[in-house]
Amino acid sequence: MPEPGPYDVLLKMHSVGICGSDVHYWQRGRIGDFVVNSPMVLGHEASGTVVKVGSSVTTLKKGDRVAIEPGVPRETDEFCKSGRYNLSPTIFFCATPPDDGNLCRYYTHNANFCYKLPDNVTFEEGALIEPLSVGIHACRRAGVTLGSKVFICGAGPIGLVTLLCSHESRRTSQSDDRVDLSAPRLEKAKELGADFTVEIKKESPQELADRVKNTFGCMPEITMECSGAEASIQTAVYATRSGGTVVLIGMGPEMVTLPLVSAAAREVDIKGIFRYCNTWPMAIAMLASKKVNVQALVTHRFPLEKALEAFETTRKCVGIKVMLKCDPNDQNP
Repeated sequence: MPEPGPYDVLLKMHSVGICGSDVHYWQRGRIGDFVVNSPMVLGHEASGTVVKVGSSVTTLKKGDRVAIEPGVPRETDEFCKSGRYNLSPTIFFCATPPDDGNLCRYYTHNANFCYKLPDNVTFEEGALIEPLSVGIHACRRAGVTLGSKVFICGAGPIGLVTLLCSHESRRTSQSDDRVDLSAPRLEKAKELGADFTVEIKKESPQELADRVKNTFGCMPEITMECSGAEASIQTAVYATRSGGTVVLIGMGPEMVTLPLVSAAAREVDIKGIFRYCNTWPMAIAMLASKKVNVQALVTHRFPLEKALEAFETTRKCVGIKVMLKCDPNDQNP
């Protein structure tokens, strides 16, 4: 049983979603420069209940249901001062070597990065704020606004939450999202509000971009690339209209070949995102309003004792979002 520090809270964990990065660390032991050199607890999409507060904590109390923001700055550096603490090189981040995650029964976390959940927001919705935050941050970086025409590459969990955030950011009857990947996930994208879907066939990035344009009726202003696959990134550049923006969300190989001359000649901006920052309050407001349905993403649930089976399910891409239930006395959403 861990003991909270003066600015921490002790949490009884309830729901923890499995992320692709968790599977990657489990299978390969590294993601880029982040290498697992010693045993590490996984899990960073999480929610739980406060059971004890540190001596200096005044914002939370025992019994509060909270969602956990996994990234906590260790120092007030230039990135924190500018509000972009996600870029701080010394940030603590759950389940990123060497920092342990929260896929466990009890866990301590900085109270300032634990957000109280409204009564009408479930634990699972609280855990899904983490991937939802990726979509919020991406939409902010892209400048999605009322009437924006958005093309989303990839219909996995991140692609789907980006779709949800894009719709919420635009809030217009003339919405234009399109998502491309496997047929079952494209169906889920349609359920969540995608106006058009394009299933990838054996075609070049230029040919696929032309098909997007024909389906769409024009070239999209904003493209969100959520797969990290080289061919998909190339398609994103070719498909985006002149003066538009491509946001790279998916994590792929370190080196990729891109049609940069096409992007430069057409003034297509290419932006990256790294996790998120300052998103939890907005995400909680979105969920509390019931305008965004993240619960629909959960396709499988397992008790903590069956974590291996849960990870295998995620690795095989059987469902969309797999949720682990850490409280043996409460397996509800």
